[in-house]
Amino acid sequence: MKIAFLTDPLSEFKTYKDSTYAMMVEAHRRGYQIFAFGPDDLALDNGQVIASISKINLTGDSTDWYRADAPVSVPLSDFDAVLQRKDPPFDMEYIYATYLLEMAEQQGARVFNKPAAIRNHNEKLTIAQFSQFTAPTLVTRNEQRIRAFHQQHQDIILKPLDGMGGMGIFRIREDGMNLGSVIETLTDNGRRTIMVQRYIPDIVHGDKRILLIGGKVVPFALARIPQNGEVRGNLAAGGVGVAQPLSARDLEIAQTLAPQLYQRGLLLVGLDVIGSYLTEVNVTSPTCFQEITAQTGVNVAGMLIDALETALAGQ
Repeated sequence: MKIAFLTDPLSEFKTYKDSTYAMMVEAHRRGYQIFAFGPDDLALDNGQVIASISKINLTGDSTDWYRADAPVSVPLSDFDAVLQRKDPPFDMEYIYATYLLEMAEQQGARVFNKPAAIRNHNEKLTIAQFSQFTAPTLVTRNEQRIRAFHQQHQDIILKPLDGMGGMGIFRIREDGMNLGSVIETLTDNGRRTIMVQRYIPDIVHGDKRILLIGGKVVPFALARIPQNGEVRGNLAAGGVGVAQPLSARDLEIAQTLAPQLYQRGLLLVGLDVIGSYLTEVNVTSPTCFQEITAQTGVNVAGMLIDALETALAGQ
């Protein structure tokens, strides 16, 4: 099998925690050929979607971990699977890439997650489709609505709709200090829509990442616990990851969403759950594979490649 990874530059990988690296290692262990390219390598040329793609040879050294052959321009349909693993921000360039990948699908490429499904599932807004699992939430760019929401709930979280890694997240407490400044900054003075949620005190016990793979639920979550007075548990924001079994509520949420999202073309999804509330549905490049595997022994990358093989066999 030939697997092409659309990803960020390989030179920037932190192999001790990178989930895409774990996928590559597992695919290599099974004897598959690995290839890599970036969004800037994509092109639509005379109606055909092609990319300048390099074959990747793993060295077994976690520091100097790969050798890349010279890139060759080939159609994406030449590969058994294309795995979309580009991190946000989910900007217009990301959207353009999904359009090209969708055209590649029409030409025979098998892309995971499906480009249209990525585009249709904003990682913040998708929770509104499962409101039975969410805390009180407001999506708007209107200052008066945000102030009314704060007056009602007193302790709130404000965040951009296109952020990642905890960037741009603010907590405003009962006194409302700096609320106006935060609204102006996040909404760009009313020009950008944001999400506002009631603060969930259970964040002190961690922002749980629950992985859904091929419509099934990974049995352990990674609770990303905020440190040093932070409100954000994201690992990128300094949170500490602790693997733990799923609670009954975690399972209820995950088992409800898993089959639905898989049917929509999402092979891999990362749910974020704080306490008993669903807060995000991550579809672009979900992580936490290595942390869960290291702490529990569950081969998450193996589950992903198993699910990929099953999806391809079902074509």
